[in-house]
Amino acid sequence: MIQRFKQIKRIFTDYFKRDILFFTFIVISGSAFCQQPATEISGSIDWQTMQLNAEISLDLQSARLRLPSGRIQAEIILNDNYLNLINSPLIGLQVDSSSSISDLVTKRELSPKEIETLALKANSIAPALSADMRKITASHTLSLSNVITALLRHTRPSPIIRTLNPITTARYTGIIIIATDSLPVYSMKSSARAIPCLFPKIWDTEMNLIYERNMLEINNTSMVRYTSSQNIFQNTPSGLTPELQAIVGDRPLRIFAAGVFGVKPTDLIIDRNDALLIISSEENKRLLSQGRVVFVLDDSVLRSEF
Repeated sequence: MIQRFKQIKRIFTDYFKRDILFFTFIVISGSAFCQQPATEISGSIDWQTMQLNAEISLDLQSARLRLPSGRIQAEIILNDNYLNLINSPLIGLQVDSSSSISDLVTKRELSPKEIETLALKANSIAPALSADMRKITASHTLSLSNVITALLRHTRPSPIIRTLNPITTARYTGIIIIATDSLPVYSMKSSARAIPCLFPKIWDTEMNLIYERNMLEINNTSMVRYTSSQNIFQNTPSGLTPELQAIVGDRPLRIFAAGVFGVKPTDLIIDRNDALLIISSEENKRLLSQGRVVFVLDDSVLRSEF
């Protein structure tokens, strides 16, 4: 009986030792498998140029790569990590006052595959070594126009609001709305600076919707351009930079925003009388559908870094 007990004990001990070794192997192997080379992303979202600019870097020492033989492997690692790293700033883009790209994915209005397709449309520059030869960095530039195009789903523009009491108005070549200061937030006892998004709206002070994304003509890739105040006070006949004049012409309607609206302060409120200057004329209403609209915002919100 004692001999039988010792035999069972020996078998149990052998199995226990083997299981411990197997578990240890799994942990070590999994840890090694999960370890990724030290890649990191940095960059900015520039709302004036409508670009997402990203740099993806790899620490060569952490990746245990030596030059020159390890350069090809380093470039492969950068390329393999691109989609994963660009995902965060891309899905963080503010679409409108209440939604980001991430929200659209959650609501299944945009699929992960579509996000990947957008990311792959970025223009890339070949990786370059840092001056101290310790890092290699690849640069990528993604046009926000590509994102806007992917999110415009209407097949014909919605009609712009009509007025029963039109007023006499000049024929303008574009619309500039100045919102550089902190403005009252509609229905709240607070103020905020307007911030950029892909699809801002324009409301009048009677809360009539003057402009939204579905009013945009199909062939346009941006409903609003963003700029700073210095670009509308130039020493030129129109007072505008050449880039802005190409959008709003040399005789734009210039108005000041009266407030902001939305979950995030992306939408501008303009005075009802200013709204009538736009919607009382078919030519001026067409400026909206053609995207000949510029928002002038504070410099601090026109560029964000990640």
